[in-house]
Amino acid sequence: MSAKTVTRADLCEAVYQRLGLSRTESAALVELVLKEITDCLERGETVKLSSFGSFVVRKKGQRIGRNPKTGKEVPISPRRVMVFKPSAILKQRINADSGGDAATGAPATAGTDGAGA
Repeated sequence: MSAKTVTRADLCEAVYQRLGLSRTESAALVELVLKEITDCLERGETVKLSSFGSFVVRKKGQRIGRNPKTGKEVPISPRRVMVFKPSAILKQRINADSGGDAATGAPATAGTDGAGA
């Protein structure tokens, strides 16, 4: 499996191919959706997309970190970070072909009791 990166242009092309909009309209639609998601996240709102996942903004307080090269302690300023939490449905779809248990994401085992033969 090759690791392909999907770009805005790829998303615009997919909308163009599937919906039959013009390329200009497809690009405008993709940009509008991305802008709306970005605007919501900037305001600190959670963006939840059913069957896909949630983008959540978290506040991190100030803490003391350490420069790994020098070992010197330095303060890390408070900031907001964004995390993505995939839905159970997305996790299941990603793991469906990996040979693991699609419902839990656990690796497949040969026996049922885990004791081996």
